[in-house]
Amino acid sequence: MAKFKIRTYNKIAQVGLDKFSDAYQISDSVDDADAIMLRSQNLHDEKISDSVLAVGRAGAGVNNIPITDLTERGVIVFNAPGANANSVKELVLAGLLISARNIAGAIKYTEDLKGDKLKEQVEAGKKQFAGSELSGKTLGVIGLGSIGYRVANSGVDLGMKVLGYDPAMTIQNAWQLSAAVQRVEDLEQLVKESDFITIHVPLLEQTKHLISSELIGKMRKSASLINFSRDEIVDEKQLVKTLAENKVRNYITDFPNPITLNQPGVVSLPHLGASTAEAEDNCAIMVAEQLQDYLENGNIQYSVNFPSAVLARKGSKRVTLAHKNKPGVVASITSIFSDAGINIVELLNKSRGDVAYSIIDIEPNGVPEMVEKKLQSIPELLKLRTI
Repeated sequence: MAKFKIRTYNKIAQVGLDKFSDAYQISDSVDDADAIMLRSQNLHDEKISDSVLAVGRAGAGVNNIPITDLTERGVIVFNAPGANANSVKELVLAGLLISARNIAGAIKYTEDLKGDKLKEQVEAGKKQFAGSELSGKTLGVIGLGSIGYRVANSGVDLGMKVLGYDPAMTIQNAWQLSAAVQRVEDLEQLVKESDFITIHVPLLEQTKHLISSELIGKMRKSASLINFSRDEIVDEKQLVKTLAENKVRNYITDFPNPITLNQPGVVSLPHLGASTAEAEDNCAIMVAEQLQDYLENGNIQYSVNFPSAVLARKGSKRVTLAHKNKPGVVASITSIFSDAGINIVELLNKSRGDVAYSIIDIEPNGVPEMVEKKLQSIPELLKLRTI
């Protein structure tokens, strides 16, 4: 009998599924799943079983997952930051070339050529597709995470002047960023000075319409906007209007929708950013390993709603508690174990905003039912597990 059940949505790369041992039952129709593994499935429309302990998104964006609801239930949500970074970066570079050289328009023109005098038609028509080189131009990169810093560094390699904006840049990514990238503190400055602007931030409430009508109005007439993050980050209604007035050069987007599809100056791709075999494999492997470590050991790495918490197993039994981040909670937990004569071998407590997570290794074996009931009665508790 399987120890853990994994419910899958979408096509998950087999190399990732192969990471699970025989102790796992993996199916797209399993009942009472312990975890969910998905790519783009919209979980907002799904009833998520109370048995679910974790959700793993084999990709970066998590706007298809009800994060707030799952957090309140103590369900850990994982994603795969960086696993698809090179794939997206390479397509962003393609987007830069498409925008600079009018490649999409040129291809369409060539496909429509007819007759015997093709050479003459080509020579007569190519003038309308004359573009510009990237070298010497200014690239503005919004968001310097695992994708953004790679795009910025590639811009430097292409001979571009690169401006980078990210008020929340991590130290790890800062070490990876080329010294030639000029960091700016003001988004308006970046928009005003850039010939090409690329977006690399997650879709959150605070980033919706980050590229606002006001910022769009400050773009250069020759500017290109390249969006491989999420469509709602841009005020696309205003952008389409601005494109129609020839006040911005073009818009390359990976997210076709009724607002932008077939609009002048817009080139739409069918969400291809992470659609490479390598990226799909990397994402699936990363999330499979995260889910296994959490289900088997209670460790958390790369969660979007709970803090990272990793503790090597030292006790014969492990207890994990997802709880609200409030004073006195850890003291309440440890006193319950103490009163029951249970020795705590190791304890790790990590917090993130309004939530926290505790891993406790104990001796002797087992947690008495009365102790579990007392732990469950802690008002701030979200989820209790014994492993």
